[in-house]
Amino acid sequence: MKQIWKRLACSAALAIATSPALAQDSDWNFAASIYLFTPETDIGVGGLEGTLSFSDALSNLDMAFMGTFAASNGRWGFLADYMLTDISFGNDTPGPAFSGLNTAMKTQIFNGYAAYRVYQAPTVNLDLAAGFRWFSTKTDMTLLPGLSPGGTTSVNENWIDPVIGVRTQFEISEKWSGTVFADYGGFSSDSETWQVLLTADYNINENWVARIGYRQISVDHDINGTAFSFDQSGPIFGATYRF
Repeated sequence: MKQIWKRLACSAALAIATSPALAQDSDWNFAASIYLFTPETDIGVGGLEGTLSFSDALSNLDMAFMGTFAASNGRWGFLADYMLTDISFGNDTPGPAFSGLNTAMKTQIFNGYAAYRVYQAPTVNLDLAAGFRWFSTKTDMTLLPGLSPGGTTSVNENWIDPVIGVRTQFEISEKWSGTVFADYGGFSSDSETWQVLLTADYNINENWVARIGYRQISVDHDINGTAFSFDQSGPIFGATYRF
């Protein structure tokens, strides 16, 4: 899988380096979106693992913000995506050794991409993208005492992974279209990340688009010898203003 993505990265870089933007496509177009990601969250630090459903997240949510900004000019495109979640929750633990596991987690994810359209037709477009994923987490996982004394494992770290991606946009009807986006990054034994996004897009009018879909994002990273994992998957709802 890594070899496939690396080959795609080389293809994207070659296309970007050797293909000038067309003069007739010199106008900039912009799109700003806000969205609600409603995932199940799985997080692991060392040997500890916590799981939170979206329904439980609503009652334990301290703060959240999710939004994107996109710009395009001819075959070129640029995309920025930011997501902030701050939640606290508890899980049961098996056996009598501990009485529970409490998790407090503040996570920020920023994705930045440059994309080049390698194929375009009246109803289908295909883009290759390259960029980065910045991931920041402040996570405390506390085992509550049972027969054994409790303890807390903490992670407070941020890092950047290079990523490459593919995006396909296709027209279904006059009002409906779809988007499929996937990326992969890290490219090392101690850092790996990937993402898949599927949306159905409804054109309300010339400026507004409503979106519904599914997203999964996964991050695995070694932090000072401690294995950290983060996975979110679930429905996504959003609105986009084009100008």
